[in-house]
Amino acid sequence: MVDIYEDIRKGERGAWVSIAAYLILSTFKLVSGYLFASSALVADGVNNLTDIVASVAVLIGLRISQKPPDSDHAYGHFRAETVAALLASFIMAVVGIQVIVEAVRSFFDRAKEMPQLMSAGVALVCAVAMMGVYIYNKRLAKQINSSALMAAAKDNFSDAMVSIGAAVGIVGAQFGLPWIDSAAAVVVGLIISKTAWDIFRDSTYRLTDGFDQDRLMDLRSTIARTPGVEGIKDVKARVHGNHVHVDVVVEVDANITVVEGHKISDSIEERMSKLHNIMNVQVHVEPKD
Repeated sequence: MVDIYEDIRKGERGAWVSIAAYLILSTFKLVSGYLFASSALVADGVNNLTDIVASVAVLIGLRISQKPPDSDHAYGHFRAETVAALLASFIMAVVGIQVIVEAVRSFFDRAKEMPQLMSAGVALVCAVAMMGVYIYNKRLAKQINSSALMAAAKDNFSDAMVSIGAAVGIVGAQFGLPWIDSAAAVVVGLIISKTAWDIFRDSTYRLTDGFDQDRLMDLRSTIARTPGVEGIKDVKARVHGNHVHVDVVVEVDANITVVEGHKISDSIEERMSKLHNIMNVQVHVEPKD
């Protein structure tokens, strides 16, 4: 269990990296946007300020998930992490829709001030920086199997796309093609909305105890090959935060002792830990008919 909590603490680092990056980049974009007369850059900076809320939600979820089990939460608070990812998806969806609405409004606004080309360079630098944060958080999320941190990483990626879209629009304006700004913003808004939907779908799937059937069959195969197991009556699995709970009913020789049956259970738990990194396995042993 110590290892599980240690992984969650590692996830907190990723959330803090996102928050720090958003604070620095939003300030940079807002100041540069006003200096270079770029409404796209200012809007991007405001968007980053909104994203801080999503990162804070992820951080809070990771903190809550570290609370030990109590009388009301016998399995611990690990699902707070998944709830945090769900909240992040809502925030991303609002941002995505806002980007699309603003893009449509901007398309009909012909009185916009021409932004300086330097602002496009600022947007691209910020996009590269945010892409670096995305890569860091994505790798860390996969390492510790954190759905909340993966949601934060996808949010980082969406923000990098927003900055690239802003740069494209600014460059287009220099060539007398202001509509490129709106077109790029619509595409970016759709990307953000699609990402939000993917996170929402994955989070609700986990919260309703959905589990990938191919992975479940892989777990069943590992249990079936355990010495002493003569059959499997039932096997279930569900995701709690960054780890998996498995419940299995196995059949063993009816003539073995309780001690021998217990050893088979221990063997199943050891194999699940070694081969699948699953630490929480409930084994029920029944005599084979």
